Amino acid sequence: MHQDLQKASLWKRISAYLFDVILLATLAVGIAFVLSSVLGYDDYTAKRAALRHEYEVSNGVSFDMDQEEYEKLHEGDRERIDAAYAEFARDPEVRRIDALIINLSLLITVFSILIPFLLLEFIVPILFGHGRTLGKKIFGVAIMRVDGVKISSIQLFVRALLGKYTLETMLPIFLLFLLLLNAMPLVSVAGLALLLTLQLATILFSAHHSPLHDAISGTVAVDYASQMIFNSPEAALEYAKKKHAEDAQRAEYR
Repeated sequence: MHQDLQKASLWKRISAYLFDVILLATLAVGIAFVLSSVLGYDDYTAKRAALRHEYEVSNGVSFDMDQEEYEKLHEGDRERIDAAYAEFARDPEVRRIDALIINLSLLITVFSILIPFLLLEFIVPILFGHGRTLGKKIFGVAIMRVDGVKISSIQLFVRALLGKYTLETMLPIFLLFLLLLNAMPLVSVAGLALLLTLQLATILFSAHHSPLHDAISGTVAVDYASQMIFNSPEAALEYAKKKHAEDAQRAEYR
C-alpha cells in the first residue's frame, strides 16, 4: 500500500523530545531521592566517611588531597599515606560497605529511570493513544507503524522499554559506570562507540531516517493533525483500494 507519509517536522520532534526528557529527568531524580532514603544509601556513605576519618586520625594522615599535592609530599609521607589507605581499603567493614554502595547505586539508578519510562513512555501513551507522550500531545506528534496502522501495545513496549530505556539509556549508563570504575575500559568504549554508530546509521540510512527505538519497533513519528492513521491493516488496505479506484475513475475523464 502506498500512502503519503506526513512526518512531524524536526522542530516539533525536538520540542516534544526535550519536554519529555525534562519530565523524565525530574521524575527520575525524585524517585532516586525516595529510594535513597528508603534503602539507607546516605547512611552507608556516612558510615564509610566515618571509617575513613578514623583511619586518617589514627595514622596522622589525610586522604583528601589532589595528585599535585600528593606529589609535593616527601617520600616518607607518601608511603605513610599509601600504607594507611591500603589498610583502610582492606578493612572488611569498608569492603562490605563499598559493595553495598555499588549495589545500591545500580539498584537506585535502574529503578529511578525504569519507573518514569514505564509511566511516561508506556502508560501515558496508551492512555492518550497513538503513542503520544505528554510532549508529543502538546506539540502534535504521533507514533504509528510504518504501514500507516496505529501502534500496538506490544510495539509501544518494544519502542519504549527495549529501545529507549534499555538500548538508548541504561546500556550507555552501564558502560559509563564500568568506565568510571576502570572495569573493562576497552569493552566500555567499544560498546559506546558501537551504540553511537548504530544510532547514527539508523537516522541517516534507514527508510524513514528514524532513531534506533523506531527502527527496532517498526514505527515512525508523524504529524498528528495531517497523518491518516488506520485502526487495522484491513482498514488501510480498504482505503488503498478505494483511493486506487477513485484515481482510476478520475483518469478516465481526462
